Amino acid sequence: MIPVPSGVRVWLATGTTDMRRGMNGLTLQVQEALGRDPHAGDLYVFRGRRGDLIKVLWDDGLGTSLYAKRLERGRFIWPSSADGVIAISAAQLGYLLEGIDWRNPVRSWRPDRAG
Repeated sequence: MIPVPSGVRVWLATGTTDMRRGMNGLTLQVQEALGRDPHAGDLYVFRGRRGDLIKVLWDDGLGTSLYAKRLERGRFIWPSSADGVIAISAAQLGYLLEGIDWRNPVRSWRPDRAG
């Protein structure tokens, strides 16, 4: 899990992104396509076409980090919005990284009795 400090905003880049892009290409996409400052300390999350790979771009003030996660089964739940970027909370990012539907998390299993 990425240690997200308090006050950091998380942005999902809606649609699909070319996952061949690295740090520089994604930073340029944040700046030009999303119209945001990639060095402001926010996290930017991108998803590939197949839906099983995401990349997270984060500039913490000392440098830029690029995290990637691929699901072995299933796909990441992704919004379909026209404006290009959606803000989510750090808790919702945690759900997203676990492959859980972050829009409406539901416990998949609950014990019916103790012991």
